[in-house]
Amino acid sequence: MSILAHGLLSWIESTDHVLMRRVHRWRAPRWIRLWMVCATRGGDGWLWYALGLLLPIFGGVEGRWAVLEAAVACWTGIALFLYLKRATGRRRPCALEPHCWSTLLPPDQFSFPSGHTITAFAVILPIMAHFPEARFALLFCAVSIALSRILLGMHFLSDVIAGALIGSTLGALFHSLAMTLAA
Repeated sequence: MSILAHGLLSWIESTDHVLMRRVHRWRAPRWIRLWMVCATRGGDGWLWYALGLLLPIFGGVEGRWAVLEAAVACWTGIALFLYLKRATGRRRPCALEPHCWSTLLPPDQFSFPSGHTITAFAVILPIMAHFPEARFALLFCAVSIALSRILLGMHFLSDVIAGALIGSTLGALFHSLAMTLAA
């Protein structure tokens, strides 16, 4: 690894740790706590399963394409984050320092990248491409899920940024591939 890359990774890690300490000591208002817990639970999958059931029924052909693209992007994202979590072995913030109010337990021991964020963005990109009128609601859901992972002490900021980039890339890629095949 070059000196520049090592320096960049060191800076990212130190910045992540500063933010982690601030977040873990912040006594968020009750409404933010409730919003973050609801967002992270939505990101556990039930929100995406509900969309996967409703869009083919009420969205016609566009809904079926959107669900197919989102499902392939999501499952690819899951395989990728499972591999990356084991390969990087980055410990979660909640394993490094206790959180002052969050009592949620992490789904696994590794932090990088955020799987909730990967799946959220992998799902919303194809759906937004087919249903642009829903983009604000979908973005609100995905950003809320990503933010919840930080505020609940499950992930560092860089885990979530990487998750959003990976998920967005997968969602856009599989939408583009599907549209090429359909043409």
